[in-house]
Amino acid sequence: MFYGAMKISVGAALKVTFRPWVEGLENVPAEGPAILASNHLSFSDSFFLPAVLDRKVTFIAKAEYFTAPGVKGRLTAAFFKGVGQLPVDRSGARGAGEAAVRSGIEVLEHGGLFGIYPEGTRSPDGRLYRGKPGGLARVALATGAPVIPVAMIGTEKIQPPGKVVPKLLRPGIRIGRPLDFSRYHGMEGDRFILRSVTDEVMYEIMKLSGQEYVDIYATAAKRRIAEAEAARRQAEKQAGKPPGEQAGERSGGQSGEASGGRPDGD
Repeated sequence: MFYGAMKISVGAALKVTFRPWVEGLENVPAEGPAILASNHLSFSDSFFLPAVLDRKVTFIAKAEYFTAPGVKGRLTAAFFKGVGQLPVDRSGARGAGEAAVRSGIEVLEHGGLFGIYPEGTRSPDGRLYRGKPGGLARVALATGAPVIPVAMIGTEKIQPPGKVVPKLLRPGIRIGRPLDFSRYHGMEGDRFILRSVTDEVMYEIMKLSGQEYVDIYATAAKRRIAEAEAARRQAEKQAGKPPGEQAGERSGGQSGEASGGRPDGD
């Protein structure tokens, strides 16, 4: 009931305000279990997709959204529950991967729609990254549910990472035809099969979205970007100091030439 109220209020507001366009709604079954596998460009993806569907979609969200203290924390938890988010405890040996699998199987066993982002995190630059096989493929093979590829388009421009106030732009959603992996039933323990299933889904998402594909994980890309940014800041910091001060730091208070070393350091 709460989901219905949130869909009427939040969902209707999103549709009226942003007017998202949709292609392929007929590919989402009117009933029965199915997996919606989508690219992930923005925090708002988990709100725009359910807003355009008649059925409830259940996504997973980090448990911190549901356990924050105080009035704000309780309101946040109520909001996420209201829009169909399930808390996932990321602690433990395998963390969120195992929790996502358990949550997905439970939703599908009850005949629901389970939403998942195979990339595992938001794209740092708008490109499509390699899908992680641990969640999507295992849930699909364990339940036999069809996988429906989904492409979110332009949502990263509406709410870029770190931005709270969204821009009034029109996003798009393309929904592809269901993919049947029943031929692999019972093989969810085979890592090569899991990789094959995931890659097939990512290929369909790429065709729908038109994104450039990058064959590394988005988490690795984010790490590289963070390291490059840290190196840039360090270089700018060093460039802002007098040359003598920089040389003194490298040689313990003396310049490289005075201490017998090279003037450009190690």
